[in-house]
Amino acid sequence: MAVLTIQNLHVAVEGKEILKGVDLEIKGGEIHAIMGPNGTGKSTLASAIMGHPKYEVTEGSVTLDGQDVLEMEVDERARAGLFLAMQYPSEISGVTNADFLRAAINARLGEGNEISLMKFIRKLDEKMAFLEMNPDMAHRYLNEGFSGGEKKRNEILQLMMLEPKIAILDEIDSGLDIDALKIVAKGVNEMRSSEFGCLIITHYQRLLNYITPDYVHVMMQGRIVKSGGPELAQRLEAEGYDWIKKELGIEDETVGQEA
Repeated sequence: MAVLTIQNLHVAVEGKEILKGVDLEIKGGEIHAIMGPNGTGKSTLASAIMGHPKYEVTEGSVTLDGQDVLEMEVDERARAGLFLAMQYPSEISGVTNADFLRAAINARLGEGNEISLMKFIRKLDEKMAFLEMNPDMAHRYLNEGFSGGEKKRNEILQLMMLEPKIAILDEIDSGLDIDALKIVAKGVNEMRSSEFGCLIITHYQRLLNYITPDYVHVMMQGRIVKSGGPELAQRLEAEGYDWIKKELGIEDETVGQEA
């Protein structure tokens, strides 16, 4: 069973501290959701875990199954079983969706264990049908000309094809209509198993109506300040964050912009 352990994580961007001591453990079989006002460090956490060079880890540790994630290059983190579905997926001209996915799977599997072409095609066809994607999207350049909803659905296709140990979904619901949201949620729910753990970063309860988290965490001022079950997200939807600020004596969110 996979275990991602984050301990006392401090992260700075351009010399400004954004994360100020995050502690979190995600195990296979668990879905965690992080919510919080803008600028509190949610996306910073995702980027730091995956090794974005803009984010400097100044203190703390991140381990995956006991391995030091912070010592790994970005590609090594992906091969070890980490996955990030990005808020704003990049468009890559000249590389088809299918070619990208097959190269990514083979890189994850390692030399000598590459997936056969027929097995890859069967799996790709199956997952695209499950996500109600047009078969033509396999042959289009990666995310080029895709709508926002198509890009997000494509991120879930990558998730289902790569089968990571731990996935981080950074605002995978932003900009989605209700039908696309349901399909994205269906893909994540299909991945649920003891071998798969997931961290969902979201502003809205609506995604959590379709993906029921085991744990909900609230991030403010660069820390996780409150944790609970699905009912916590429902209360935040109904009442906002002011009650938590009052409870904790937080007057204002002044962390700054998060990337």
